[in-house]
Amino acid sequence: MKNDSNERRLKPATTKRREKPHRLSREHYRGDVNVVFTVCVARKVELFTDNEVVFVFVALLTKSVKKYGCIVPVYCFMPDHIHLLVSGQSESSDAWAAVVLFKQETGFWLGKHRPEIRWQKDFFDHIIRREEDLGAQVRYIAGNPVRKGLVRDWREYPFTGAVGVDLNDIVGSAITL
Repeated sequence: MKNDSNERRLKPATTKRREKPHRLSREHYRGDVNVVFTVCVARKVELFTDNEVVFVFVALLTKSVKKYGCIVPVYCFMPDHIHLLVSGQSESSDAWAAVVLFKQETGFWLGKHRPEIRWQKDFFDHIIRREEDLGAQVRYIAGNPVRKGLVRDWREYPFTGAVGVDLNDIVGSAITL
């Protein structure tokens, strides 16, 4: 007589564990919304220390956000990750889709030019509520290189900028760093 309970214990599990969703639904990323994204390079490879790579990625970021009706009031390419503040400019804007397209386009570029480097599977995001201080988010992103000891003043860091607006206007009108 077979012992069914022992047999079941020896079989490998065939069901996949479902991951807990960690994002709000897609409609929260659409329209007049401000979202902070952090996109990381897999294995913490320092990719963004080269002007040429950052130039290509900023061009692809510009293309992606324009396609989805967004701007980037501030971005900062740290050596192994990127911080972006993506702002929707109309009811049809889609910040999430813009960042997904950016990751796809840059992932394709990496596969062609730096096949040993790839993005982490996902990205982190934070939707800024109306009552939150947008200036604090800009300060945080622009101040990353200072906190990491890469520069003494955020303006010295060559890989901080904006898409669709002038970062100096954003900083001058909204905050003091």
